[in-house]
Amino acid sequence: MPVDILDHDLQLIYESAVNVAKQAGQVIKEAFLKEKNVDTKDCFADLVTETDKAVEKLVHEHIVSKFPSHRFIGEETVSETGAKCELTDEPTWILDPVDGTANFVHTVPEVAFSLGITINKKVVIGVVYIPVKDEMFTARAGQGAFLNGKKLQVNNTKDLKTALVITEAGSSRDATSLDIKMKNIHKVVTNCAGIRSYGSAAYNLCLVASGRGDVYYEYGVHVWDFCAGALIAEEAGAAVIDPAGGEVNLFYRRILAACTSDLAKELSSHLIHLDLESD
Repeated sequence: MPVDILDHDLQLIYESAVNVAKQAGQVIKEAFLKEKNVDTKDCFADLVTETDKAVEKLVHEHIVSKFPSHRFIGEETVSETGAKCELTDEPTWILDPVDGTANFVHTVPEVAFSLGITINKKVVIGVVYIPVKDEMFTARAGQGAFLNGKKLQVNNTKDLKTALVITEAGSSRDATSLDIKMKNIHKVVTNCAGIRSYGSAAYNLCLVASGRGDVYYEYGVHVWDFCAGALIAEEAGAAVIDPAGGEVNLFYRRILAACTSDLAKELSSHLIHLDLESD
C-alpha cells in the first residue's frame, strides 16, 4: 500500500543525506592517495576496496541511528550476501559508496558517492558527491537540480551529429555483451561529435545535468549506480528513459539520459538494446 509522503519530513531526510555524503566524502578523500587493498567480485574488472565497505558501513549506521524505520539497499551488502534487491513503498536509501572504484584505485579523481532515496518506489532525493573535486550534486523531486547550490540546466542539443556522448564498456567481460557494446560504440562514434568515458555512472549523469555532456547511455549498470544521478539529470531538464524507449525500470540495468527528447530518441534508434538480468 502506498506510503503517504506527507508523513515524512523530506527536508530533514535531504539534509541528513547531504550531511552523510560529506562525511563519506571525507573518508574517500583521506584514502584517495593511500595504498589500497583491492579485491574482486564476479569479474577481475569489478573491484572493491576497504573504503567501499567502510563508507557503506558509515551510511548504514547513520540511517539506523537517524531513521530506524527506513530500508537500505547497498552495493557492497548486496554483493556480499547475494540477496535480491526488493524495493517497497517504504523510504529506502540506495547507495553506491564508491562509484568508480577502478578510478579510485588508480587515483583518477572522478570518484562518486551516490545516494538515492525512494518513497513509493520513486526516487525523491538524489545526492552525488565527487569528494576529490568537492562537487556536490543534489536534487529533490520537483525542486530542480543543483551543483554546490547553483541550479543546473541541461544543454539544448537535438541532433546526434553535434552531440557529445558519454558511455562506458562496464566491468563485465561476457563476450556476447561486450560484442554488442562495442558495436554500439562504433555506431555512435561514427554519428556523433565525440564520445567520452569517465568511469562512473553517477558522475556521467551529473555531467549531462550540468551541460558538460549531451547524452549518456549504458547497459549493465545497477540501481545504486544510477538512481541518484538519474533524478539529478531529470530535475535539470534531461529526458531520462530506458534506452529502448519508455520509462526507466530501476532494476532493468540500463539507462539513457539526454539533454533533449529529440536526442534521446535519435540515439535510441541507433542502439542494439542489451537485455540483462535484473538486480
